[in-house]
Amino acid sequence: MARFTVNAFICSLLTYGFAQAQSSYSGSADGLTTVAASTATGTVATGSGTQTSFRAIFTVPASADQGANLLPTTQDPEAVDPQKVCPGYMASNVVRSEVGFSATLSLAGPACNVYGTDIETLNLTVAYQTAHRLAVNISPANIAASNMTQYILSDELVQQPKQGVVDPAIQDIDLQFSWSNDPTFSFTILRKSNGDVLFDTKGTKLVFENQFIEFVSALPENYNLYGLGERIHGLRLGNNFTATTYAADVGDPIDLGIYGSHPFYLDTRYYEIDSHTGDMTYYSGNNSAANGSYTSMSHGVYLRNAHGQETLLRPDGLTWRTIGGSIDLYFFDGPSQSEVTKQYQFGAVGLPAMQQYFTFGYHQCRWGYKNWTQLQEVVDNFAAANIPLENIWTDIDYMNQYRDFSNDQNTFSFAQGKQFLDRLHANGQHYIPIVDSAIYIPNPNNASDAYATYNRGNSSGVFLTNPDGSQYIGEVWPGYTVFPDWHSGNAVPWWTNEMQTWYQDIAFDGIWIDMSEVSSFCVGSCGTGNVTMNPVHPSFGLPGEPGSIVYDYPEAFNITNATEAASASAGSSS
Repeated sequence: MARFTVNAFICSLLTYGFAQAQSSYSGSADGLTTVAASTATGTVATGSGTQTSFRAIFTVPASADQGANLLPTTQDPEAVDPQKVCPGYMASNVVRSEVGFSATLSLAGPACNVYGTDIETLNLTVAYQTAHRLAVNISPANIAASNMTQYILSDELVQQPKQGVVDPAIQDIDLQFSWSNDPTFSFTILRKSNGDVLFDTKGTKLVFENQFIEFVSALPENYNLYGLGERIHGLRLGNNFTATTYAADVGDPIDLGIYGSHPFYLDTRYYEIDSHTGDMTYYSGNNSAANGSYTSMSHGVYLRNAHGQETLLRPDGLTWRTIGGSIDLYFFDGPSQSEVTKQYQFGAVGLPAMQQYFTFGYHQCRWGYKNWTQLQEVVDNFAAANIPLENIWTDIDYMNQYRDFSNDQNTFSFAQGKQFLDRLHANGQHYIPIVDSAIYIPNPNNASDAYATYNRGNSSGVFLTNPDGSQYIGEVWPGYTVFPDWHSGNAVPWWTNEMQTWYQDIAFDGIWIDMSEVSSFCVGSCGTGNVTMNPVHPSFGLPGEPGSIVYDYPEAFNITNATEAASASAGSSS
């Protein structure tokens, strides 16, 4: 029991991560006394005549999360405009096919090499894949095994739309592709049924470098574009906005990219119908006439590219930029919004995974549940209030020192967890714990810090590496961490085994995969050379730690919003 008391004290220090352990503790169990006292070099715990020393937890400095101060080209008045200095391309060697054509694109002048090295020769392929989908692909002509993945996105990673059966003789094909070499290569996509120009690069330059690609399309006045997620922004994107496409775990910032990347937009255009002739005229106004007659038509544009991107939406059109990959465009003719969505899902990216029925019920989740007992109270309170509850979640509080596939046996023990889950499942309810996509790397100088999940992954070679072959070591909740390389052949089998092994102790019903963008609290491989300091504490205070007050509802809402808190309290009591 004395040993347990010492370990519990050490565990509390590791969990709360005091940068300077100046606390002391004394307790008695079974007549044995345990005392922990601070020293200049660490803390010494004495129990039953045995001394155990351990160090203070190192707090990673905030500077570790400060990268280079970079100025985006869209905000740099001195940045070179590729449209003004790059030569563009010229098309040649056109070869017709049953569904379209192919051609060679060659630099139309001296390379500009603005943000990379210009690629001299490109391949152009245009194909009517279905009666409602047109594919335009521009990629380097000479690709070797060494740079294949830089330009060609594998169908195994992101589904590639397949060529269907197209017969213009019996199918009504509304999309029309045309191109020109005047003054350099450009292309235009029309809707034949009304002559509307849907995409038009005329008068602009195609820029294709090894680390920078840019193409520009004109758009009609006061256009209506939607999509290009994922971010918090008005549904209609507007014509004075730069949409950056780069998955990032940054919570809820306004107008910046967050968790997902969806390089697709819906373009909806409104037309006023002449009551006498039936002719349609594009309507760019914001206020329609009460007695007017209007209709709308929509189309979609999808750029199948997994590199970082930005789409500059400006009054006269859009500029699409990416830092790698190819121009792999797909156009969907609609003409209604719902038809565009179906064409995009069924024909391009696929339908969402089918979910179990219970997942559509009510879910309850938050940071801060302290143990199984408190979790049971939450479930019971829902029942007492007659609120249907299908799923209860736990955040990283349940983990042993925030390490994946582990439980804190003092607060979320396997034995008590089985009792909780048996009761939950008997009532037809479900449990979903969080698992982060970051694996703690144990301190090699501390045998007691061993972590089997890391050991098994390390022996299987599943973690991301630096260019020199060493492991890429970032920083997440448990300290310095490594990250699974999902392109590795052994990664999924290893991950599956960890899930199955943990399930033997905790019979979860689903998993909350978090921080898989991938997310890290520092810039670069900050843990390289520092693993012997593990476990380390983040540079910021965690909820529940001394001095780390959460000012949001309900923890300390009354401190910053006293009037509203009093009103809410009065309303609750009445």
